[in-house]
Amino acid sequence: MKKFKNFIRGKKRVFIILGIVLVITIIVKLVFFNKSTKIQYQTTKVEKGTIVSSVSASGQILNANTISINTQASGTVKQIYVKDGDVVQNGDKILEISLDLKGTQKNSSAWSSYLSAKNTLDSAQVSNYTLQSDMFTKWETFFNLAINSTYQNSDGSPNYINRALPEFHIAEKNWLAAEAKYKNQQSVISQAQAALNSAWLAYQLTSPIVTAPMDGTLTNLVVVEGMVINNDQSTSTSTTSTNQSQVAVIQNDNKPLASFNLSEIDIPKINPGQKATITLDSISDKTFTGKVMTVDRIGTTSSGVTTYPVIIQLDTNVAQILPNMAASANIILDSKNDVLYVPSTAIQNSGNQNYVRILKNNKEQQANVETGLTSDTETEITSGLKEGDVVITNTITNTTSTSTNKSSSPFSGIGGMRMGR
Repeated sequence: MKKFKNFIRGKKRVFIILGIVLVITIIVKLVFFNKSTKIQYQTTKVEKGTIVSSVSASGQILNANTISINTQASGTVKQIYVKDGDVVQNGDKILEISLDLKGTQKNSSAWSSYLSAKNTLDSAQVSNYTLQSDMFTKWETFFNLAINSTYQNSDGSPNYINRALPEFHIAEKNWLAAEAKYKNQQSVISQAQAALNSAWLAYQLTSPIVTAPMDGTLTNLVVVEGMVINNDQSTSTSTTSTNQSQVAVIQNDNKPLASFNLSEIDIPKINPGQKATITLDSISDKTFTGKVMTVDRIGTTSSGVTTYPVIIQLDTNVAQILPNMAASANIILDSKNDVLYVPSTAIQNSGNQNYVRILKNNKEQQANVETGLTSDTETEITSGLKEGDVVITNTITNTTSTSTNKSSSPFSGIGGMRMGR
């Protein structure tokens, strides 16, 4: 019996301790973890203005308003006829070089190639006259045969029965073959003319007289009289290797061209004539305008990624713009003035319905909207909102914990218990 009473008393003590722990837990939660939730809204007002839809692309300047004056001649600069800032015309003398042995040999070889190309063109033109005469002769033979009474009826209509004879077809084919040879000779002449032009340009590059290749203002003159020009080192490309030196640069009024690469998603939206804005990394404080000139819809593929080049011509000519400068473009697809718009981040959707959250009388409400043009950051609202409406762009929920009388122990007054040592 005594053991039983001791057991009961032990159980009571356990229940009392558990009860005390429970009470302490409740008090701690009430005192230290009295949480309150506060909702904050980030908002913006519906505005009216201009919205622009565009496509962004990166690329580089293809060519600007400059062209190099180069020479393949080697020797000593004998005389310079111009200075920086001079306005020159195509063919004007820039400088004269006293050729060394290597330069003389190269110039003579280029002159020989030019004369050979000229003789080839002359021969092609002589052959052209011969072929033309032969064509006319065989045409006359065929024509006289065709109007002969054997092959033409008395009423002037063709005699198809006799015209099926071999004699008639032979005359016809002789004329057609002569005509084909004459037409083909025109391509031979064009090829010979192109070869002659190339030979002449090669000769000019080796000539002791360096001339201006186009009209413009001469700048960046890098040679002086008495300076030795040695073209032993070559400047090469993927297809050619030539020994040449740059002696000056000519600037003109041509507008710069830039090439930009677009993705397969954006290229269907681009057409020649669309306006664009261009920025350059090297001229960060200016924005230039331009126009799409060409659109390559074949594209090139590299590492499984296909890009489509677009050529844009700038509207203005600026001396600071140089070839190969990095550039970025925004090609304008469409624009609208005096329209309502909101940040695109405020647009939400449920199924096929777009909506935004708005604040009215400090209460959140949902408004169904119809959208129109979209830019990088804004979306046009065609119905559902009016100017000045407050639209919620983001919601921030803050949860805070508070306590009362933190300076006193929460356990004071509970059975004389104390915290601490």
